[in-house]
Amino acid sequence: MRCVWLSTLVLAVCALAVGFVLTEPLPVTANNKAVKSSAVTIQASEEMTGMVYLPVVASIPLFDTAEEILIPAGSFQMGCDSSNPAENGCNNGWQNDELPLHTVTLDAYYIDKYEVTNARYKACVDAGGCTAPAGGVDSWTRSPYYGTSTYADYPVVKVTWNQASAFCAWAGGRLPTEAEWEKAARGSSDTRKYPWGNSAPDCTKLNYGYYNGDCVGDTSRVGFYPSGASPYGVMDMAGNVWEWVNDWYDSDYYSVSPGVNPQGPSTAPSTGSYRVLRGGSWFVIGNYVRSASRFYNVPDHWVNYYGFRCVRSQ
Repeated sequence: MRCVWLSTLVLAVCALAVGFVLTEPLPVTANNKAVKSSAVTIQASEEMTGMVYLPVVASIPLFDTAEEILIPAGSFQMGCDSSNPAENGCNNGWQNDELPLHTVTLDAYYIDKYEVTNARYKACVDAGGCTAPAGGVDSWTRSPYYGTSTYADYPVVKVTWNQASAFCAWAGGRLPTEAEWEKAARGSSDTRKYPWGNSAPDCTKLNYGYYNGDCVGDTSRVGFYPSGASPYGVMDMAGNVWEWVNDWYDSDYYSVSPGVNPQGPSTAPSTGSYRVLRGGSWFVIGNYVRSASRFYNVPDHWVNYYGFRCVRSQ
């Protein structure tokens, strides 16, 4: 029986049945998660502005809330599919680390619908859970970029893998694995080349192509390209900013990857201590915004077009 935020008149009736403390948490949904919560007990008979508060123990969101999308449990095909005519083969040297195409089965999880924004990241910094972007407050063409209301809903950039990981932990989640990221981008029904399908990228679907003088030449507001959404409705999985994921990079990992919930190499490969990035950015050409494309860098590196998003296990 929940008797919270009711009028004094109604509470007078309701209070007759109250001799206990409610302990069930507030509901957590895919679109409104309660994160970094604490139990808060409000004493009976406390009055404020004419309202009466009864004893309640509730899960109160203190820090980060963000819209999430549930990715259901099940299998999908991960990697480059040489039988897909749109891929034009997968043996071009730079695509070898996307082979072999293999079946991966994942548990259900939630993924951020949008890349982490300047506003969300700043909330973590202000709360003491994160440090300011390692590369400073400017973007490629905007000064300042981070910390201003003008670009509050644009993706945070110039963050290292370590900073991205710290934010996700503060927000009650974690960085996605490569497999989780790719399933959210590609879906499970086919081996499409891009999140939207096999048609060629253009500036109506994503922000990319700085090398060719295309599109914006810097970041775009998150969710600005609905026609480029993934099959699950996840936004900006191609272009805008490269997204850090959890895995260490190993060019041969797909040949030894487990088929269920792969986590990447357990330790940094001897060939280099790199973490993986996925999705391409506003800076790159079309080959790098493919759903199977893999990129990597050292975890303490930052660039004008590195960002991230978080996931949460169901």
